[in-house]
Amino acid sequence: MKSKNMSTYTIKNDEKSGLLLFDEQGKEVSALEILKQTEPHRVYAFDGQMGAGKTTFIKKLCEEMGTMDVVNSPTFAIVNVYDVEQPYRGEVYHFDCYRLKDIREAMDFGAEEYLYSGNYCFIEWPEMIEALLPEDTVWVKIDLMPNGDRKLTIK
Repeated sequence: MKSKNMSTYTIKNDEKSGLLLFDEQGKEVSALEILKQTEPHRVYAFDGQMGAGKTTFIKKLCEEMGTMDVVNSPTFAIVNVYDVEQPYRGEVYHFDCYRLKDIREAMDFGAEEYLYSGNYCFIEWPEMIEALLPEDTVWVKIDLMPNGDRKLTIK
């Protein structure tokens, strides 16, 4: 049974137009629909296996939020900061926690300051810092489907 607080989407990659997102009715929607649906939340934990498309989806979100910055995985930097335009004006923090050895490393680089800043935070490999995440973190699960599409589940 589907929870009232859970939504699913289908992500398709189109060679000509890039990443496309479809709601449960098969209607194409903006990636920003996830942010609108989950307002006023600001911290998003992206869960999925290696190659599931976490970075690609975060890139799409940031582009639709109006960043002119290059969006890529902050694998070695741990956190990238992107400036965004109206109506999301401010900074977006993009975490990649894959290389963290323990939660202490996250605390050392000031993860809590980012997470509780009121700015959008998009986190890959969130299980590495789960104890630091705000209670109202939005969990976004991305599963690779046999046909190459992705299933995106939000709770």
